[in-house]
Amino acid sequence: MRNEFCVACSATHIILSALPSSRAPPALHIFEVSRLTQPSAPSSPDTARVRMGQQLRAARKACALTLKQLSAVSGVALSTLSKMELGQVSVSYEKFTAVARALNIDISQLLSDPDAHHGTVPTRASTTQSPDYDTGNYSYRLLAGDYPQRTMTPMYGRIMARRIEDFDGFIRHAGQEFIVVLSGKVRICFESGENLTLSKHESAYFDSGQGHIYLSLSARDAEIMVVMTPA
Repeated sequence: MRNEFCVACSATHIILSALPSSRAPPALHIFEVSRLTQPSAPSSPDTARVRMGQQLRAARKACALTLKQLSAVSGVALSTLSKMELGQVSVSYEKFTAVARALNIDISQLLSDPDAHHGTVPTRASTTQSPDYDTGNYSYRLLAGDYPQRTMTPMYGRIMARRIEDFDGFIRHAGQEFIVVLSGKVRICFESGENLTLSKHESAYFDSGQGHIYLSLSARDAEIMVVMTPA
């Protein structure tokens, strides 16, 4: 998902990312999900950005990298990295994963509480209490971010964007992605020109390496559960 990927446990968006493979058209599936509960207010975008920036700086210094070196390795502009560390800018999931990959860490280390307990027992996550991050077009909550050596990244998401023009470009990242709509209606626009429109309880699975954008077609922001596989 590009920019993209905060509410009740009953509602779930799943995003899966894997290494780019074939460009086969996305498959569409339908799943039943439980009823949504009233979402709680997310934390301040500024607070989330500052928290992420502090953890990014700590991870970079632990790797003994300068901002310039991290920029060269990750492909993210030096100016963007600087603003990320200062909590001055919201970035897409694509840039998050690029930075995390360059630092050889899980994305959860940039979004989750650094003091969170890590264990191998089953982990329960809340779509109202998990770490949240607002990109402007999407608002995400990382689920089960403290589970060690995760092989997928589940996130609850709220889609605020209504127009393709709201984005700088299509979002793409290594991996595979699964999305199920919890409430509202969502259109997935692919750079190939193909579109998928999903109503509540419908889902899609596709290659995240294919440029894509999520748009809400509802009067209210659409809610989704996304699961992405790591590259």
